[in-house]
Formats: sequence, C-alpha cells, structure tokens
Amino acid sequence: MNGEEPSYKISFIYRKILVPVDGSETSLKALELAIDLAKHYGSKITVVTVKSKGEAVGQDPLAKAKSRIAKEPINVSYKLIEYDPSMESVSYRLVKEIIEEGYDLVILGARGKTLYGELPIGSVALSLVINAPISVLIVR
Repeated sequence: MNGEEPSYKISFIYRKILVPVDGSETSLKALELAIDLAKHYGSKITVVTVKSKGEAVGQDPLAKAKSRIAKEPINVSYKLIEYDPSMESVSYRLVKEIIEEGYDLVILGARGKTLYGELPIGSVALSLVINAPISVLIVR
C-alpha cells in the first residue's frame, strides 16, 4: 500500500474485521478472504483463537494464521481468548469480543474442526449469524 487512505465506500464500512481461526482449512480460507479485503480496502484484521481455560492447544491456530499472513502488507493483530466452559461458550466469548472491541465484520469458516462432517454449518458459525450485532460472512 502507498500509505494513502482508500477512497472506496466499503473501506469506511468494514474498517475492523474479526477472523476467528481454529486451524481448520475453512477458517484459513476465511482468513485469506479477510486478507484480500484488507489489501483492497485498508481494513484492520484481528485474528482470534478461543480456547477453554487450561486446554492444551496442539497445533497453534494463530501460528498457522501468522504464517499465511507473514508477507502481506496489511494491518493485523492476534488475540488468544480463554473462556470458562462451565459458564460460557466459544460463541458467547466471540460475541462479547465483537461488542467490546467494535468490529464491523466477522469472517469465519462455515465449519471448524467439528467431528460430525455432515453438518453444512457449525454451531459457532450458526450462533454468530444469529447473535452477532454486525455482518457475518461465512466461507465454505
């Protein structure tokens, strides 16, 4: 980018984009779409992973995301959110993050690492579509 602010109307609508990743291919495809939007419209991307407190993360989803973004000329930050599964859920923590940080758009994969492969949309994606107060873009 040449340092100038984009003049496209969409660049003022989607300034902050949240991209939840779990390391699945669909979440990384969602990240690639977010990268494309950020390059064209100057959006800031926040890549987030949500895990339960005390859960060991095998392959770090944020590390996978960082390797995909490494050479891209975009504004990106990374966040790890922990939650207490006895009191809240992944989707609850994501909606809370959306509201508290003032995101304009969420881009996520239709299904994450769900064991049941016949589902066309996962529970987190469905919950965000229903409960998020902003636009949600689902990538298949």
